[in-house]
Amino acid sequence: MAALGALQLTKNTGAKHTATVIFFHGSGASGEHLKEWVNLMAKNFSFPHIKILYPTAPLQPYTPAGGLMSNVWFDRVDIDKKAPEVIKSLNSIERDIKMLIKKENEIGISNNRIIVGGFSMGGALALHTAYRWESNLAGVFAFSSFLNDNSVVYEELKKCDKNVSVPLLQIHGNADDLVDISWGQTTFNELKSLGVQGEFYVMERLGHSLNKRGLHIIQDWIEKLLPDI
Repeated sequence: MAALGALQLTKNTGAKHTATVIFFHGSGASGEHLKEWVNLMAKNFSFPHIKILYPTAPLQPYTPAGGLMSNVWFDRVDIDKKAPEVIKSLNSIERDIKMLIKKENEIGISNNRIIVGGFSMGGALALHTAYRWESNLAGVFAFSSFLNDNSVVYEELKKCDKNVSVPLLQIHGNADDLVDISWGQTTFNELKSLGVQGEFYVMERLGHSLNKRGLHIIQDWIEKLLPDI
């Protein structure tokens, strides 16, 4: 498994760092690209007490791109919710994500002061992180994302519901031509049926993209879940 790429961050603007947000990019992008995109759209996506991490996925062959090398968190058989998950690939990235969170724990940021989230594939990664790999995170958000049918996330929540209390925020454009909004809604409804509590926002006329309104919703939600202490 290739190593993670460069890690970008937005420091807390105040004197004390008491919480962290980890924001995962979509397939083929980078932490640097996502940070620039977020700050271009939201202008001031920062917090007095919260540090934002923008990691970069490993460079590895990506099957939907014909096996070409790409910065992706995990491989897919196809961009289709009916396709099976590539479990071996998911297991490989799990170690890297756990290490990112462990490093925050080691500087005094406990899991209940950490939110994970992402765009597209990054949102799917965040769902695996919050509902499978870690426990007691403060929240998880997913923008234009989906889980495959019969995802191992669902299977593990059925076996052990310790993480269903992690609040979920999903946002999706109703003009998304890569990840149909119905895929996101199915994911949300399935997680809700397993006990997860959350909110689902529809962005009118938005394709497969972030937007200013969605980022402001995420920003307000983060401030609510991670108040200064």
